[in-house]
Amino acid sequence: MNRCIFNDMDVAIILMGGWLVSFLGQLPLGNMSFTATQIAVEEHFKNAWKYAIGVALVEMLYLRLALTSMDWVVQHRTWFLALGWLTVIMFFLLSYLSFQAARQSSSNKKAVVLNNKLPRFVLGLTMSALNPVQIPFWFLWTSQWIAWGWLPTERAAFNYFTLGAGLGTIAGLALYIHGGNYIVKKFEAGNQRLNQVIGVIFFITALIQLYRMIWKPWI
Repeated sequence: MNRCIFNDMDVAIILMGGWLVSFLGQLPLGNMSFTATQIAVEEHFKNAWKYAIGVALVEMLYLRLALTSMDWVVQHRTWFLALGWLTVIMFFLLSYLSFQAARQSSSNKKAVVLNNKLPRFVLGLTMSALNPVQIPFWFLWTSQWIAWGWLPTERAAFNYFTLGAGLGTIAGLALYIHGGNYIVKKFEAGNQRLNQVIGVIFFITALIQLYRMIWKPWI
């Protein structure tokens, strides 16, 4: 019978490592993090947390894929490249729609991403799934952790690391849910300004994704 060769301290390090990498990865302002703020501002915290959990679950799936199925990903590279190009188109479209909404918005009109009846948990799942950049991100970090000897190549260790990453994603989004809501309310930013900001974020994200797809699709 195979037994894990790491102790409780190792488990804590693996959990914290996954948490830290994912938490820091969420800190730069992006479309998914700002959407969490929008939901908190325009709806309520409960929906924002549902959204964050949806985002985290898909990221955990992508991480698990990076940890255990690298060969499969390489063999199906075309599928992920197609998804990457679809993401570029989607982000440019959302940017355009956000700027249009900003020009035409009334004080009560929701942001473009939220102007639908999609459950916020499903919205989190969808937006996270359409972000294939997570796969090369986790390829890089997991390969480094394995190379440094901090992440044993065992199923249990992979599970702990993935769990920590999921919690880190939620913690990072929590900053935008509560901190972003506080800042928006403090400065009394209306829906028009929020749509302008999210339009800029989507446009920058689209440009970054376009650059990656043309020059560095797996970095």
